[in-house]
Amino acid sequence: MSAPLHFGIRAHDFARLPLPELIAKLDQYRFKHIQFAVRKSFPESVPSLAALSPGTAAYFGEAFRQAGVRIAVLGCYVNIIDPDPGKRAQALNDFSTHLRLARDFGASLVGTETGSVGKGYTTDNFTEEAFQEVVVSVKAMVAEAERFGVTVGIEAGQNHPLHSAKLTRRLLDLIPSNNLQIILDCANLMSPDNYRQQEAVITEALELLGDRIAVIHLKDFTVQDGQIIIVPVGQGHLQFAPILHYMKYKRPHIQGLLESTSEPHLRESVDFLQRLYSEV
Repeated sequence: MSAPLHFGIRAHDFARLPLPELIAKLDQYRFKHIQFAVRKSFPESVPSLAALSPGTAAYFGEAFRQAGVRIAVLGCYVNIIDPDPGKRAQALNDFSTHLRLARDFGASLVGTETGSVGKGYTTDNFTEEAFQEVVVSVKAMVAEAERFGVTVGIEAGQNHPLHSAKLTRRLLDLIPSNNLQIILDCANLMSPDNYRQQEAVITEALELLGDRIAVIHLKDFTVQDGQIIIVPVGQGHLQFAPILHYMKYKRPHIQGLLESTSEPHLRESVDFLQRLYSEV
């Protein structure tokens, strides 16, 4: 008998809600795993990321634990290659704070994308120099994670220095620590140029990253006027079958987190993925 599909969601994909109401929503949709970015869901509890304390972490961590919800990813999405040295140092410090408090939250993995060497989209992100900036920052983050016995989860994304499975594999080879794992979002690997070859893109990612994938993001997209547009899961072009096949047979019980699917579409998206999972 195959393993069930372990579903979760980014907590901030629900409208901003008081904690009891958020927990009730998670229970309503039977989500047992979340990606939790405390500042996005509860900004009043965290005036700044530097304001996080063990008490904040224990408060939220205990509430989710009692509700039977696990924090699969503690979200700390910061720009780890900010061109401003002061802002970069602050970003790395904020990430370190999350690493130090991860256990108080009841989480073992802290996740981020790599960010950008400029403001928004810039071709400067596609240089060897930008990639090496990522390596320097991630090495420091992983060294800190090793001290606390937790894991750094890095997510690749279009327009970032880490924008392909090959580059992500290269990062893993340059930092050979099991405290560095990958959050795989296949929609993030799609561009207007490659999405028609997405089966090859997805297969390459699953093969190259293999058992270093800690969590899967489940997100969908379409293309309009030559631009990637994110849409609710099941309403776009992403081929979920190979991803779900990997989750079912290669990595049973791996957590899949819905991303950028808002509540009006949730039930339909969950049913779509469950149906596909049963068929693969």
